Amino acid sequence: MMAESGENCTLFHPCEPSENGENSTDRGTIVTALGDVKSTLKQTIARNAPEETTKYHPRSPLASRLSKCSKRNVSAEESLRSRRLRNSQESLSDRAETGSSTDSLKDQTEPVRNEEDFDVRPQSAITTGSPVSSLSEDESRPQGRQSVLEDHRGSGKVRLSPVRPTRTLPALKKNFVSAIKEPSNRIDRDWSDYPALTKERTGEKIHRNLSDSKLLENMGSDSGSVNSLKSIYSVLSPIKPKDVRTRSFLEGSMLGSGALLGAEELDRYFPDRRVGFYVVTWNMQGGKFHPATLNDLLLPTDSEFAQDFYVIGVQEGCPDKREWETCLQETLGPHYVMLYTASHGVLYLTVFTRRDLIWFCSEVEHATVTTRIISQIKTKGALGVTFTFFGTSFLFVTSHFTSGDTKVYDRILDYNKIIEALGLPKSLPDTNQYRSNPSDVTSKFDQVFWFGDFNFRLSVNRSDVENIMRGTAGGDMSPLLEHDQLSKEMKDGSIFKGFQEAPIHFLPTYKFDVGCDKYDTTSKQRTPSYTDRILFRSRQANDISVLRYNSCSSVKTSDHRPVIAVFQVKLRPGRDNIPLCAGQFDRSLYLG
Repeated sequence: MMAESGENCTLFHPCEPSENGENSTDRGTIVTALGDVKSTLKQTIARNAPEETTKYHPRSPLASRLSKCSKRNVSAEESLRSRRLRNSQESLSDRAETGSSTDSLKDQTEPVRNEEDFDVRPQSAITTGSPVSSLSEDESRPQGRQSVLEDHRGSGKVRLSPVRPTRTLPALKKNFVSAIKEPSNRIDRDWSDYPALTKERTGEKIHRNLSDSKLLENMGSDSGSVNSLKSIYSVLSPIKPKDVRTRSFLEGSMLGSGALLGAEELDRYFPDRRVGFYVVTWNMQGGKFHPATLNDLLLPTDSEFAQDFYVIGVQEGCPDKREWETCLQETLGPHYVMLYTASHGVLYLTVFTRRDLIWFCSEVEHATVTTRIISQIKTKGALGVTFTFFGTSFLFVTSHFTSGDTKVYDRILDYNKIIEALGLPKSLPDTNQYRSNPSDVTSKFDQVFWFGDFNFRLSVNRSDVENIMRGTAGGDMSPLLEHDQLSKEMKDGSIFKGFQEAPIHFLPTYKFDVGCDKYDTTSKQRTPSYTDRILFRSRQANDISVLRYNSCSSVKTSDHRPVIAVFQVKLRPGRDNIPLCAGQFDRSLYLG
């Protein structure tokens, strides 16, 4: 083995002494050769040596050395450390069930940093130990941060820091109504309350149940709430707690102020307490009809407004009753619903009302009477329908009396039989039973309308009638009515006692040739007559006002002309003991 000892290095063997010079020469030669080898090796090592790199310094542990005073509590600290480690592992394994809300919030909001970032103490504190804290760095760190660190170390997944806005968010507006809700709070132009609101803005006085304006004035500066209240209370009036506190056991009676059919509700819908009725009677002669002509019959162009109720009575109706009702619904449109329909043979009676008024109608009842000797033949007789609207009871009767120019007495018998045999009302309460006559059905109701083909004629020959019609001027039909059988019998009190009829200013409605305006040109040459009439009766004087009474000359599919009448009827508040129809109507007909 070779050894190096500086520049004067000597190689010798213990068994070979250097006695002569020969050996010395050989020894010098060997030393020189060894020196050359040494330099060659150094150069070779220098050429093959890699570039100088930074030496690896192992990182000192995070846990600091415990001070001498803390060595006594090593066992307690170890148990505390194991307990915290176990809790951290449980929170990592099932965050949804065992993790606390505070730690979960910290885990979500605090960004994850590198391991070096958690060691914030100087190196000297790590190597020498900190006398201030008796716990390790991991133990003194909050539990949420330990969970994040352990999760980061153990899972190996990179957790992204939460996204933060790049700019400052705009301040929340005072009007916090969302864009979705704002359009729903607007008032549609076609809504019924909109014209009233327009009149109120222009200063025109209108009826209002409760003072909505005072309520809105007391509201704060929240424009969103104010706008919402305006849209809500334009339809429904607000209810104040003090109004609720004034409750009484008289609710539902005439003296109560909160009845569903009471005075407040009545004044809300009908400030003048009057409702409109449109009554039609028509003998269809059992034939077809043209649906296009129903517009002229129900919706004449010279009328300013449509009415609240439409009551149509038909004699000798068309074979398909459902087709007739469908055409009526299509003519009146979606603003109206069929409250009730009834039939008695070829007698049809149909009642339509506005959709928003159906909630104040009672249950509807009907009854029939046959005036023929053989009851199975239902071509002559009567059909009655009754209901209560608010506190006013109505009776509508359509009838077809015995025909013939000279059978006046038979027609009077038909009338007497009907008023005695028409079994109404059935379950509806009588609004004034002290003024009712059991032998007269018309005395049991506040307002009665009786219409139909009464078959009363003009008791004069046809030529005289034609001459009178040619001499009439300005719609004055009084010369003709002097010969009218019905007018004469009513004056005598033998029929329709207590009933009235509006003045007649139209030509006789019977008998025409179908499809033209000529009276009967057949061999029978029947005398033109006012067979189709509309009469009315009221318990209180001046409760019924007649706005229109005329015939519809444009409907020519029958030998009779339809007759229409428009009435305004006074209403009275009702009680809550009236059984309501609960908004029921013929939905299948309405949906068509």
